[in-house]
Amino acid sequence: MADTTRPPVAPVTARPARTAGPVDPPRTEAPANPLLPGTLRRIERQAGALASAAVVRMDETLPWFRALPADQRSWVMLVAQAGVRSLVEWLRSGGTVAATQEISDEVFAAAPRALARAITLTQTVQLVKVTIDVAEAEVPSFAEAGEREALLQAILRFSREIAFSAARVYARAAESRGAWDARLQALLVDALLRGDSSDVLASRAAALGWADAPPVAVVVGRSPGGDITAVLHAAYRAARRARLEVIGGVHGDRLVVVVGGASDPVATAEALSSSFGEGPIVVGPAVPSLDQATESARAALAGFRAAAAWPGAPSPVAADDLLPERVLAGDMDARRTLRHDVYGALVRAGSSLIETLDAFFASGGVLESAARELFVHPNTVRYRLRRVAEVTALSPLDGRDAFALRMALTIGRLDPAT
Repeated sequence: MADTTRPPVAPVTARPARTAGPVDPPRTEAPANPLLPGTLRRIERQAGALASAAVVRMDETLPWFRALPADQRSWVMLVAQAGVRSLVEWLRSGGTVAATQEISDEVFAAAPRALARAITLTQTVQLVKVTIDVAEAEVPSFAEAGEREALLQAILRFSREIAFSAARVYARAAESRGAWDARLQALLVDALLRGDSSDVLASRAAALGWADAPPVAVVVGRSPGGDITAVLHAAYRAARRARLEVIGGVHGDRLVVVVGGASDPVATAEALSSSFGEGPIVVGPAVPSLDQATESARAALAGFRAAAAWPGAPSPVAADDLLPERVLAGDMDARRTLRHDVYGALVRAGSSLIETLDAFFASGGVLESAARELFVHPNTVRYRLRRVAEVTALSPLDGRDAFALRMALTIGRLDPAT
């Protein structure tokens, strides 16, 4: 009767060149010869001691392992013990490919999923290496006569499968964590846009590990489209390059990014501009913390809606540079800003500045004509216009600033009481 325990070995022949046609069937790996029962019994009896020796070696050689809390060290011990038990089962099965993934996955099922967050993939690889090193050192005492090399090769093959299984565990954890983080960030951004309480913002930010690096600014632009996770990943990658802390969310066709450490909001938005789609990118004013970021988000969104009215606007552009357009679009915050910070500042500085502005604008921006209208020297007009720029941070000699000043004068006269 033919021996069916091992497939026959095919003679070696030259491999023909690949041509168009059916795809080759997937390659399967033949099972290894089962080890003698004596070897397996020795490994099984020493499983606990082998796992303990591996943990002792980890403690001796890995400084970060010594710093782990007791519960996490006990999880590692469980994984080590499960690994030795799985090795015995795998050896009994002859190391078949069909059993490999199921058995190796059971190793990491012995510990809570929290272990994947407490220990990095790199550290897990170090733990596997230490465990395998300990197992290799014990091979001579476990193996029956003539099986030392076979047992060593089996352990090395199993360690490879364990490493692949660890990668699968961390990949699943990363996918799950990424999807959960994306939902949390979308909820946080939505809370900012709605103006929810600071307690709601703080709790959701804490769940995301937000460090609240001051100052904080909100950037709004068009989303490039496609998968939301990919869009946010591009924003996070750009933020890491710029060493910024960000939380992002896609709302409709808009990408909203909250940035921590935005000492220069416009420069910060410039660093993130590659993650936005075509169209304007508007930056809200910097605020001290996430608790006050609703103000920045409101300004950025209003600026984004009004940016189309300024075709020549730079991108990114500060929301405060779009105050006139925001007022025309019905933004009450922009209206209050022009009324209080610009018109109110002119009123507090004295009536001569408003009179000079009226004459300057009425004369089409001609200094001499304004001076004749006011019965003063042109240098007096120049001095007063410089004072306007000092008081309001808007220069009447600049076209954009002059537009904002005229808008502020109109609003202030319509509602002078506030």
